[in-house]
Amino acid sequence: MKEEQVILVNEKDEPIGLMNKMEAHEKAILHRAFSVFILNDNNEVMLQQRAQHKYHSPLLWTNTCCSHQRAGETNIQAGKRRLYEEMGFEVDLKELFHFIYKAPFDNGLTEHELDHVMIGYSNSEPFINPEEVASWKWMKIEAIKDDMIQNPAEYTVWFKIIFDEFYHYLEDHKL
Repeated sequence: MKEEQVILVNEKDEPIGLMNKMEAHEKAILHRAFSVFILNDNNEVMLQQRAQHKYHSPLLWTNTCCSHQRAGETNIQAGKRRLYEEMGFEVDLKELFHFIYKAPFDNGLTEHELDHVMIGYSNSEPFINPEEVASWKWMKIEAIKDDMIQNPAEYTVWFKIIFDEFYHYLEDHKL
């Protein structure tokens, strides 16, 4: 199977090439990514617990889904594709903002991403893909914030960064 490629970008989100995903994470090269947050009518976020066999951050909690855009794919198309692949449902997504972050892992890999953060709404239960997801739950936004302080080791490195940006965005904008 051919390894997935990521879109390398500059700080203005202009594409500058493609690279195998693992190589980009080994070399900490800036690439395009996205993070999806699904909220329900109770203003709870659907979190996923990563599958146990993932090559980094297994069994840690994170946002509803996240991944990388493919060449020729819009941010929204990529978000909808991956949401369906991981969580088994489709919703309309809206892009909120993007930002750059860098997060090293204990295994020598580094996420260096220009991350497009998207939001969608659903009250449905997901049909999780066990190859990607171990479990899921709804959590209030304030409860996530508090739990990250009390139990930081239970969350992915990138989710802690992205959630902080998402939380501040929600404070400053009416959705």
